[in-house]
Amino acid sequence: MSRKEHTVPPSTSSASEATAKSAAGGGVQSLARAFDLLERMADAGGEVGLSELSVSSGLPLPTIHRLMRTLVLCGYVRQQPNRRYALGPRLIRLGESASRLLGTWARPCLARLVEETGETANMALLDGDEVVYVAQVPSKHSMRMFTEVGRRVLPHSTGVGKALLANESPEQVRALLARTGMPAATDKTITTPEAFLAALEEVRRLGYAVDDNEQEIGVRCLAVSVPDSPTAAAISISGPAGRVTDAATERIVPVLQEVAAQLSQALASAGPAA
Repeated sequence: MSRKEHTVPPSTSSASEATAKSAAGGGVQSLARAFDLLERMADAGGEVGLSELSVSSGLPLPTIHRLMRTLVLCGYVRQQPNRRYALGPRLIRLGESASRLLGTWARPCLARLVEETGETANMALLDGDEVVYVAQVPSKHSMRMFTEVGRRVLPHSTGVGKALLANESPEQVRALLARTGMPAATDKTITTPEAFLAALEEVRRLGYAVDDNEQEIGVRCLAVSVPDSPTAAAISISGPAGRVTDAATERIVPVLQEVAAQLSQALASAGPAA
């Protein structure tokens, strides 16, 4: 499929739902529509044409053109030389601020993970082709794992990376791996697309991901994705392989899944976790 034939995927965004609600309830319909278009652009990879947005959203071209012109003037969208529209640089500042708040909202959930598992808890997002850690609560053990907030890693060598990519199509995963490469952090790191796709199949089967000495020798991590997160997110615990054993995994995974569901609810309400 050529770039010009690319179609915008159907949106499942909250902005799309808000558009319908605002139309029925007399809300600010144009504002809801503008956010819906931004989210559709993000779903499509960040750059689209007006006709693609019209087909995807069901809005008439004149309405979309008016909204996009306003977004361009505000700096949230830019028009490319090829007449297509791309997400604009002013969104970066908003995204960075939102990421910091996301970490703040996640901390009570991560603290619960530490309390119940005894290991360091992390939250990570997929930012472009990289995994970025946005929140952490350290273990109380003297021997614990330190992953700095803000640290970026490639997804193929981490539990959170596997959890984040498990629901992507094989084609999307292969394309990402082709862009990043698959350098070995340890002799346990997965370094072929076929083996990584098989690992993602195992994540889907089990409901959680494992990093078994793949990012750092002597360290095991368990990770799950956060369901219905507004952006792809995962939480994990990490600790020495001697503590994060198979027996410990059976105890820890249900806690991870329960905390992920709790965090999902917290993010949906845009407030702190209970």
